[in-house]
Amino acid sequence: MARYDDILELEPVLDGAGLRIGIIMSRFNVDVCEGLLAACAAELRRCKVRPADMLLVTVPGALEIALAAQKMAASGRFDAVCALGAVIRGETYHFEVVSDQSAAGLAQVQLDTGVPVANGVLTTDDDDQAQARMHQKGADVARVAIEMANLLRALDDRN
Repeated sequence: MARYDDILELEPVLDGAGLRIGIIMSRFNVDVCEGLLAACAAELRRCKVRPADMLLVTVPGALEIALAAQKMAASGRFDAVCALGAVIRGETYHFEVVSDQSAAGLAQVQLDTGVPVANGVLTTDDDDQAQARMHQKGADVARVAIEMANLLRALDDRN
């Protein structure tokens, strides 16, 4: 813990030892999603989450991720959930609908359940942008899940 102007601060903790992490991956734009998954799983392992403490499920597309996240979060078996998908702009308004509703659904799951849901659903204009961002975003999602799970534990411990 650090002090900032005499305010007690809980520092970010990226040690995933003992955490149970659910991972949901969309199969739509599967090459990008598998890149997200590879980076996410590698970062989880680097942060000491054991593979035995991870569970991967796949869903058809980005809109189905929130329902799977809700089921995982409500189960009590996971400390955090990583949501991985890719929504790439097309020629119709569908991009905006899927992007907006996917993000809203994931945010609602974590608020309803109290289980962190790290949003790793890329929303890009084209395939090149998605390919360029997938590795960094996948690793970021893993760190967000671990940090938020640890933060919630620390806040519980302070009660």
